[in-house]
Amino acid sequence: MNIREKTLNFIGQKKEVRSADIAAFLDVSRQYVSRLLKIMVNAGEVIKAGSTRNARYALPQFADTLGIARIKQRLINKNLKEHEALENFLAAFPAYRVAPEHIQSILRYAFSEMLNNAIEHSQSDTIEIEMIDTGKSISFIVNDQGVGVFRNVMKKRGLKSEFEAMQDILKGKTTTAPQAHSGEGIFFTSKAADRFVLESFNRKMIVDNLIHDIFFEEYKPSKNGTRVIFSIAKNTERHLINVFKKFQSSPEENAFDRTEVHVRLFTMGTVYVSRSQARRILTGLEKFKSVILDFDRVPSVGQAFADEVFRVFKIKYPKIIITPVHMNKAVTFMIGRVEKM
Repeated sequence: MNIREKTLNFIGQKKEVRSADIAAFLDVSRQYVSRLLKIMVNAGEVIKAGSTRNARYALPQFADTLGIARIKQRLINKNLKEHEALENFLAAFPAYRVAPEHIQSILRYAFSEMLNNAIEHSQSDTIEIEMIDTGKSISFIVNDQGVGVFRNVMKKRGLKSEFEAMQDILKGKTTTAPQAHSGEGIFFTSKAADRFVLESFNRKMIVDNLIHDIFFEEYKPSKNGTRVIFSIAKNTERHLINVFKKFQSSPEENAFDRTEVHVRLFTMGTVYVSRSQARRILTGLEKFKSVILDFDRVPSVGQAFADEVFRVFKIKYPKIIITPVHMNKAVTFMIGRVEKM
């Protein structure tokens, strides 16, 4: 039996130990035990609560004894399998284990998708994962030091800016590796959360489903790589199957063929939506059967915009249904004018 196996057996017998207990049991120095425990914590074999000399350790199955409200782990991104890392991590978190099945399902799906993205797309040597119990909600964080999600999408799709990459990601079916991925992960994860934050370098995208709004922000200092922050209330009634169903035009087909676009996010500070902006909005929408165009807080649109969307695009893709919502009188008038032509 090697040192790690002896340590695991000892911790399992005691249920909860401190580093001094392990040092005495193994008859080694505290420094040696500190290095050993760091390796075992990073590997997910042991759970740590507290810090420095007051830190306590337990096996994942006995994490409840530590009263853990926050766990963190650094993963080496080499031959990393997200399902194995994820299951060990979630099993060690008390708040997840006692959560209702529909919340467990959402967390498992969202965490898996975001961790998989970091593993396969970030090119980061390490990935930090974290889960937090705030009392009223459960949050997780996936953080890497890689190429950055917005810059990666911008480069691979030949876009002009990270801002355009953020716009496209929100449509769904946006991926830098179409042969291997459908591009659904970020889209549905953002819809399953109460609050979803995607940060990369000096850009931040926030999807707040509690107030039904989306924000694009610039911030400093710049964040190298990508950080995902996902939060959901412990008493939410949201079910993952309903999140998926909302974006299916036909329940019988069980396909992601419906999306929604917030026109306001494409105006880039202007109050007049033009033909060029219409083309940006329409990019990629040919992949869907049904599109909701949300005109909330859009004061007006130009005739060229309305013509591009409701005449030119419809002629090219007559089977795609475009439904405008939340229009004021000015927008309603312009769209109606074009549709009568």
